[in-house]
Amino acid sequence: MLAGRTSLSAADRDLDRFRFRVALSGVVVVLAFALLIARFVHLQVVQHDYYSTRAEDNRISLVPIVPNRGVIVDRNGTVLARNYSAFTLEITPSLVDDLEATIDGLSRVIEILPKDRKRFRRLLEESKTFESLPIRTRLSEEEVARFAANRYLFPGVEVKARLFRQYPLGPIASHAIGYIGRINKRDLEMIEENDEAANYKGTDHIGKTGIEQYYEFDLHGETGYEQVETDAGGRAVRSLARTAPVQGNDLALTLDSRLQEMAEKAFGDRRGALVAIEPSTGGILALVSTPTFDPNLFVDGIRSDDWDLLNNSPDRPLLNRALNGAYPPGSTFKPFMALAGLETGKRTPGQAIADPGYFNFGGHQFRDDKKGGHGLVDMHKSIVQSCDTYYYMLANEMGIESIARFMEKLGFGQRTGIDIQGESEGVLPSPEWKKRRFRRPEQQKWFAGETVSIGIGQGYNSYTPIQLAQATATVANNGIMYRPHLVKYITDSRTGQKTMIEPEPLRILPWKRQNVDVIKKAMIGVNLAGTAAKAFAGASYVSAGKTGTAQVFSLKGAEYRHSSVRKELRDHALFIAFAPVDQPRIALAVLVENGGFGAQSAAPIARMVFDYYLLGKLPKGAAEESDVEED
Repeated sequence: MLAGRTSLSAADRDLDRFRFRVALSGVVVVLAFALLIARFVHLQVVQHDYYSTRAEDNRISLVPIVPNRGVIVDRNGTVLARNYSAFTLEITPSLVDDLEATIDGLSRVIEILPKDRKRFRRLLEESKTFESLPIRTRLSEEEVARFAANRYLFPGVEVKARLFRQYPLGPIASHAIGYIGRINKRDLEMIEENDEAANYKGTDHIGKTGIEQYYEFDLHGETGYEQVETDAGGRAVRSLARTAPVQGNDLALTLDSRLQEMAEKAFGDRRGALVAIEPSTGGILALVSTPTFDPNLFVDGIRSDDWDLLNNSPDRPLLNRALNGAYPPGSTFKPFMALAGLETGKRTPGQAIADPGYFNFGGHQFRDDKKGGHGLVDMHKSIVQSCDTYYYMLANEMGIESIARFMEKLGFGQRTGIDIQGESEGVLPSPEWKKRRFRRPEQQKWFAGETVSIGIGQGYNSYTPIQLAQATATVANNGIMYRPHLVKYITDSRTGQKTMIEPEPLRILPWKRQNVDVIKKAMIGVNLAGTAAKAFAGASYVSAGKTGTAQVFSLKGAEYRHSSVRKELRDHALFIAFAPVDQPRIALAVLVENGGFGAQSAAPIARMVFDYYLLGKLPKGAAEESDVEED
């Protein structure tokens, strides 16, 4: 009996344990289902809106539609930069099973270069798989026909029409207009800094230089978007909605492309720069830097051999000499020095000096370019005959601080503010500048002898052609200085409304009118009977000018002979002028690198520009070399 009860008791215990385990398992299962149901409720009810939105986002993607870039025209409506449609071969990666095999197959139908493959891979990394990406641009009609015949072999590949930038005049005014190129890392940083990242989705190109760069956000326009429904594999199924892009604004320049072309041709194969300004507004009529380049080379990525030719050329065609080249002004500095002498009371118009052909100072002899000197020289004669001795003495009497203060107000040694980025400041010498420029104390000291050379536009003087042109225009405009600018008005692509770029007076210099008239009369004399007389012989208008020659290297007391000096060491030729004198319509500065005498190389170019702009014609024999050997 005892054994039976013991056996029953063990069976009861086993049954109780089993029941407990079953109950515990049931509780666990119930809790698990409760948690699962709670999670379902949380996902399907509580967070329904959130996940519904995410699912919709996965189903619908926004594809950017790049806007047409704005057109650039000159003051007469001549197109300088426009867009044109061309066929491109494009691949939609999401519709292609084997991308590399597809590209290899395409290359047997249409030529695909290694640079095309490289560009495509870079675009692929930056894009979504459902976007159509170009593998070849600007297909010929024959290539389009060949692909059309084989299209069935390449699912996910198609020919599309895209817009490309074109510069119809090629190299003419390329330094002013600039060019566009593919967006790089630095460009992306600039876009983000200006909070324009969203507006540049899908955009491959951006302005790199010139007007194209400065007015980038005006020219670009507003990006549109297309809502595309995609399947789980990311393949585009259909288009749901479309927001049209807004074309970029159009720009009309103050530039005269016909004048620009004529001025560039006037230089021939010589290096140099020319800046022509409308004195009453500051509008740039011509901005020349030679040699020039074709901006069309850069639009879709410049070829390496073309880049090597441009970048390694000793003539440096990519350098914008008008804005970035800094040169001693030579004797073109003398009218400004003379005006400074009058305004500071250091000279009167009739006050004369005896010029023996040199000026002795501190044991050093500063020579005039004319042996034996010019005799008795007053201010008028000092400009007409370009007497160095007069300005050696004037500079010594004025002192460097006084000269620097006066020239600073004329814009020398500072950026003009023209609407092109990268302008150089040049060098307006002063004791303060020298302290900043040099490190060693013995180099920082300003010596009185250095001031003497400043008076004739040599020494540390170093200015850009546009600074010379601006200063000349300010004299022509009786002391009213305008900011140079290239854009005349901006046309809104939505409304067609034109926003004028109003002339912006930078300052009004309080010069005495009689002092300005003295300078103008002397500059008229330069073109009538002085150093530029031959270049302006027979002109039917009255012009004012000043020739200049700037040393490239020190003669160290030797006599300069143009024909015996290597070309790259020959003096620079300069000329400043404005016309007509009574109501100036154009003021300019001309620089011919290593051109020798200003009267010989630079003044004839100015005459051609004036005759064309004022009279609409080219003067006969204006391009012939002069035998005048004065600056």
